Amino acid sequence: MGIKRGTTLAAAAIVVVLAATACGPTDDKAADTTKPVGAAAAAQDSKAPPAADGAYGSDGGYGAAGGGSGAAPATDAKPAGQLAMASNDKVGPVLTDSAGFTLYRFDKDTAKPPKSNCDGDCEKTWPVVAAGDVTAAAGMDPALLGEVVRTDGSKQLTVGGWPAYRYSKDTKAGDLNGQGVGGVWFALAADGKKAAKGTPTATPAPAAPAEGGGEAPAGGAAEADGKLSVAKDPKLGEHIVDGKGMTVYRFKPDTQWPMTSKCVGDCLAKWPAVAPLDKAKDKGIVEKNYTVLNRPDGQKQQSVDCWPVYTFTGDKKPGDVNGQGVGGTWYAVSPDGKLITVQ
Repeated sequence: MGIKRGTTLAAAAIVVVLAATACGPTDDKAADTTKPVGAAAAAQDSKAPPAADGAYGSDGGYGAAGGGSGAAPATDAKPAGQLAMASNDKVGPVLTDSAGFTLYRFDKDTAKPPKSNCDGDCEKTWPVVAAGDVTAAAGMDPALLGEVVRTDGSKQLTVGGWPAYRYSKDTKAGDLNGQGVGGVWFALAADGKKAAKGTPTATPAPAAPAEGGGEAPAGGAAEADGKLSVAKDPKLGEHIVDGKGMTVYRFKPDTQWPMTSKCVGDCLAKWPAVAPLDKAKDKGIVEKNYTVLNRPDGQKQQSVDCWPVYTFTGDKKPGDVNGQGVGGTWYAVSPDGKLITVQ
């Protein structure tokens, strides 16, 4: 999934600085990159594909253009990516996709056995959530996620057996315009039931054993065990890793001031946001502008020097740096929050 790259990198030994100061504008763009001293020289290969224009930065909502009847047909159905739970004052916690859009269920469908009864014009107003490329929300039982084959042969995501949809009139993250429509459409809860106040945020899943014993925390690599530290790579030099030893990255299109993440939707499914951390546990990180970003999808994301940080699903084990240089936009992070780039 990831692309291994040889890079020419050199890095100065730095301690990741943890000085809690406010994020502010800076004009010193050159100071945002670093090249590790003493790193092995290697020619950069061309395996990483260039980033497509507009990739992962699109802000368009489902049905935002052309109204409800212009929603994508089943052939263009989008997967959910990394699921999350969003709080709502009216109905309590609701299930959302990786871009923060509410997911719905239809009372005229069935869960046992799973079957969708929304086709044609219905499907245009209520776009299908495609099966595949989905990760359970933190604390949610992954066994509740499944799929159903629709009449056109495509596969649709199910939650607790119920086929999942988006609503064409939800145009931004957090919208809940489909709730109660026709008395048959309702936001999904984490267990596949209708969202309602008092329902649990997620159904706790049994913790999987972690390497070296103990239990793995919920939420996957992005949450790790709540700390960051510094590792040394022969090519990258010193760089930040999470509590599981997985490499931490920055996305060049992001901005430091105002602090903004441009990684949404499918991007966030491949590059999970690092969850807020306990600064007291961190080792070797320069705690400079060590703040938390409130994402529009409701998630909270850790930043280092006001830059949002991520892990990469293409890294399968501690020490992997498969995300380095991908698309010319993703780079490992030095202990003071700077990009580690090639010469």
